Amino acid sequence: MKDFTVGNEARLILRFSIPLVIGNIFQNLYNIVDSVIVGNYLGKEALGAVGASFPIIFTLVSMVIGVGSGASTVVSQYFGAKQMDKVARTIDTIFIFFLASSIIVSIVGIGLSEHIFRWINLPEEMLPQAVTYLNIYIAGMFFFFGFAGITSILRGLGDSKTPLYFMVIATISNVVFDLLFVVVFKWGIEGVAFATLLAHAGAFFTAAWYLNKKHPVIKLSIRKYIFDRDIFKSCVRIGLPTGFQQSFVAFGMIAIMSIVNGFGTNAVAAYTAAMRIDSFAKMPAITFSSALSTFVGQNLGAFQEDRAKKGLRSTLIFSLGYCLFISLLIILFGKYIMNLFTPDQGVIEIGQDYLVIVSSFYLLFAVMFTFTGFLRGAGATLIPMITTFTSLYLFRIPIAYFLSAKIGVNGIWWAEPTAWLAGMTILILYFYKGRWRGKVVVKKEDEIPT
Repeated sequence: MKDFTVGNEARLILRFSIPLVIGNIFQNLYNIVDSVIVGNYLGKEALGAVGASFPIIFTLVSMVIGVGSGASTVVSQYFGAKQMDKVARTIDTIFIFFLASSIIVSIVGIGLSEHIFRWINLPEEMLPQAVTYLNIYIAGMFFFFGFAGITSILRGLGDSKTPLYFMVIATISNVVFDLLFVVVFKWGIEGVAFATLLAHAGAFFTAAWYLNKKHPVIKLSIRKYIFDRDIFKSCVRIGLPTGFQQSFVAFGMIAIMSIVNGFGTNAVAAYTAAMRIDSFAKMPAITFSSALSTFVGQNLGAFQEDRAKKGLRSTLIFSLGYCLFISLLIILFGKYIMNLFTPDQGVIEIGQDYLVIVSSFYLLFAVMFTFTGFLRGAGATLIPMITTFTSLYLFRIPIAYFLSAKIGVNGIWWAEPTAWLAGMTILILYFYKGRWRGKVVVKKEDEIPT
């Protein structure tokens, strides 16, 4: 556990972020390894099927993960206020919520999977593999939510190293299972899905065993859990806007996917591969934002607004510097990276166009996510939700429809940085108006005397 209320702000955020970045690199390797193996051993139809499943999975889990992020903020604020009994109750409450949610999501997802793919006009040659992959993946949702819950709580406590160890185990397991099931056993798309499911399960059980044996606060025993309604309401109040925000993103991704589907198999396969690269490239900026949320949550919980603002400035410097570097790297070498996923030149060309257009504007993305991280840590999650809705549904999706009809598939790619510009502008204006103050769950009368 790490106390962010004392010490050099920039150094604390950087040290906290580095394990998160490494952990998220391994987490993204899940998707990258899947896509590389699928594209090279199972073909572009299977590659597109895996890619088409991602927006559906994201839609099904977004609300639950959003509430989980609210719990992480609540944990960080109670920890900053040194109210450890409420930290423990928050952990109990959110794990009960995750357990119930995993059952519901699995049932709904499996029941509706084929209907959803048909609704978004997935090319017919991809449909059977997409349904198979999605159903197996969703069957293991309990393990996914369980591990996500452990990670969120540990980060709220200022511990970014322990989740890294578990993520390394999960990623290595996923690579081994992928190669075994697909390359050796020839199980096809089923093997890819089972590899991910088993990797999630292994990470969850390893993390649960470790925490029960070693951690001073987190003990995972369903028979001893206490569900605190008041704390859950705080988690929902803070996390539900983030959940809606994630849902808006998820439905927006489905809408974008349906536009891409209209350009055929090559476009879907290219979008899948390029998205993997894009997500990997943007991940450190997202991670800095997550680290900032924990930093801000603890410091505002301890009533140290100036430190929270200094953390914002440091995070902006880190994110902008990184995004400038990665933008240049992808613009110069994007085509060669696409070659890792498929030998098909038609797919590679479309994917390269996506990477050059989108990566040229990563600086906008970095600023947008940094301010989002600050506001989430402050508990002011409603504005990021509204911002996401506005940037997606008033800018990105309409522009993607319009430009794709005029200039082809590249019009879809140009819509994304336009949405980032709109979102960044809204968040900056809200931050400087200062209406995020007073959103923390810890009240002034709870402050511990010094």
